[in-house]
Amino acid sequence: MDQHLLVFVTVVEKGNFSRAAEELHMTQPAVSQYIQMLERTYGTKLLDRTNKFVRLNKAGEIIYYHAKEILGLYSKMQNLVDDLTNRASGPLSIGASYTFGEYVLPHFIAKLHEKFPLIKPRIIIGNTKEIAELVMGHQLDVGIIEGDYKDSKLTVEPFAEDIMYVIASTKHHLAQKKEVSISDLEEETWIVRELGSGTRMAAEKIFRHMSIAPKDVMEFGSTQLIKETVESGLGITLLSQLTIRKEMSMGLLKIIPIVGTPFKRKFSIVLRTSFKTKALEVFIDLLKNYDALN
Repeated sequence: MDQHLLVFVTVVEKGNFSRAAEELHMTQPAVSQYIQMLERTYGTKLLDRTNKFVRLNKAGEIIYYHAKEILGLYSKMQNLVDDLTNRASGPLSIGASYTFGEYVLPHFIAKLHEKFPLIKPRIIIGNTKEIAELVMGHQLDVGIIEGDYKDSKLTVEPFAEDIMYVIASTKHHLAQKKEVSISDLEEETWIVRELGSGTRMAAEKIFRHMSIAPKDVMEFGSTQLIKETVESGLGITLLSQLTIRKEMSMGLLKIIPIVGTPFKRKFSIVLRTSFKTKALEVFIDLLKNYDALN
């Protein structure tokens, strides 16, 4: 592994030289020397320094982005060689979009640890677009995303189905109706996720399918925040059944009765390469066969 790139990435992510030195079990002067050698190699400064922090400049941003990708490939290469022993072990970096990552993935990780205790998962949660981009950059071994994401450089394989409902507070006037019309939906305040989210993509797809243009839309970056806002009586939203089980059982949220619902979408596995470590193989196999969605 290129030690210069590793030191550089660690300095950037830790924010200063002393914390990077501690993380790498090196002296601070040694860390500084590595950075200076890297800057001499590329013939330019890569970091803006003060007594308290370091910050990437434009050249540094380029080196950091590609260094992360290179280090990811080094790690993957080492893991593939280790797999010649045919043991499912070692690190496994997993990314998941919010719905799956926060409400389903913990069940899979518990099962994975039970069956393969030598695998050490690292979990990153983000929206669908963010997770796909991290897989593309070799910063994740595998991603789990929502909806119809397409990229010619990625392998996207659906493996499970998700059910989605339009929901409101149990006290909301639409929740009292036996059937809700499309015109009713247009008049309501819709609380939606941010751009790049699989749940946001599903909501926009449904707007197109039902030919509605909501007059008032609020954008929130958290499913939990959306649930609490809707629960308070402000507006309606579209969410996965996986995210509302608790609130439904407590009588805090109610499914709005709309003709043609529920809506369905897919959860998909995202990979950058066909090469799989043993740890990745067993995780994907577990994902496809372990019934944690019901």
